[in-house]
Formats: sequence, structure tokens, C-alpha cells
Amino acid sequence: MEEEITIDLKILLKALLNKGWIIMIAIILGAATMYSYSSYAKTPLYQADVKLYVNNSTFSLGSTSYSISSGELSAAQSLIETYIVILQTRTTINEIIDEGNFDYTYTEMVSMISAASVNSTEVFSVTVTSESPSDASAIANTIGLVLPESISNVVDGSDVRIVDYAVTPVSQSSPSTSKDTIMGAMLGLVIAVGIIVVAALFDNTIRSEDYITQTIDYPILAFIPEDGANTSYYGKKKTKIGNR
Repeated sequence: MEEEITIDLKILLKALLNKGWIIMIAIILGAATMYSYSSYAKTPLYQADVKLYVNNSTFSLGSTSYSISSGELSAAQSLIETYIVILQTRTTINEIIDEGNFDYTYTEMVSMISAASVNSTEVFSVTVTSESPSDASAIANTIGLVLPESISNVVDGSDVRIVDYAVTPVSQSSPSTSKDTIMGAMLGLVIAVGIIVVAALFDNTIRSEDYITQTIDYPILAFIPEDGANTSYYGKKKTKIGNR
């Protein structure tokens, strides 16, 4: 027969309240650790983005012709996805590297670039993430110059225009010290509460007569006072339990 385990929420709550100082220390240590790691160990990254506008009334891709109007946003979305694929090709990335004379390989450069449409519109944003804020903006603006020509070489009748040039970022995009600190505090809280709860669940100490009758369900034969006074169930007397 499997042994049933009864969880007394009052006992767990009392254990948490009694060990509240441990929880506070764990929260402080977790927050301080993640703050230090975020501030001194993580490499700061900066982001710059250039925004481009897709304006095609008609275009052809291969032997297939398409038409698009300002109201056909779903078609514009498909077109933007095509342009993003062209952006990430080795040919386009190498042209960007050569144009800007950047000291990056294709693999390094493509990992720094991400692109997506802006709020499901015909505008898409190309974001560059770099350890150098000046490199981030320079690469983004070089993309704005190179990409329209690269697209026109593949997609007939394409019309991609720059809406907004990238500017050199003045603040880092990551890591976020405040977010990391909060995460560290939450992690410390979870670990401390988890340890205290597990310890309470595996604590077999008999604390009261009610605990015996309700949890263990054994008959009580006698009480043995430790100090001659039967005043409390908590450390003041011993309980002798009989066998059923």
C-alpha cells in the first residue's frame, strides 16, 4: 500500500513566515548577482534600424506577374518577405560589406541583421545589432543604399525607397540591467521558497496532539512533560504514541 502524504497548508505558511529572513536574503543575493553579471559580464549591444517602403503597382518575379495596391496589405507582406530573403543572401551581404568596407564575414554580418514589416504595413524595418553603436548605424544605412538595387536586379519593376535613415544609438539595447536584476530577485525567491517548502514537507517532527490524531491517526497513551508543567505542545512535553 502506498503511503499517503498529507500537506498542511498552515504548516507550510508558518514555515515560510518563520524563514522569511532566508527568503529576503535569497532575493537580495539573486538580484545582486544578476545585477553584477548584467553590468560587468555581459557585452553591451546597440541597435540601429533603417526603414524602407515597398511601392509596387506591378512587378514580376521570374515568369509570373503580380499586381499590388495600397489596400492589398497581404500581398505587400508577401513582397516584403521576398525582399527580406534577398537581403539575407550571400550576394547582397557581401555587397554591403564591400560598400561599407566593414571588417565582418558573411556569417557575422547576417547574424547581426534582422528585418520585419512595421505593424503589418508596406513599410519594413531592417535592424542591425552590434557591439559598436557607430557600426550599427553605418551598416543599417549601407543596407538602405545597397538593398534597393539588389532587389531590382532580381524583381522586375520593384520600387523600394528609404523612409527613415538609421541614427547612431546613444543607449544600449541589451542587456537590460533592470530586467536582469528583477529576474535574479525572482529566481532567488523561487529557490528559497522551494527549499523551505520541501524541507517542511519532509519534516516529521510531531508538534501537537492534533497532528498525531489527524495525520498519523495513532492512539495517544501518555504525555511526558519535560519541565514538569503541561503548558505547551511545542517543545514542552514529549508524547508517547501507542500501536493500534
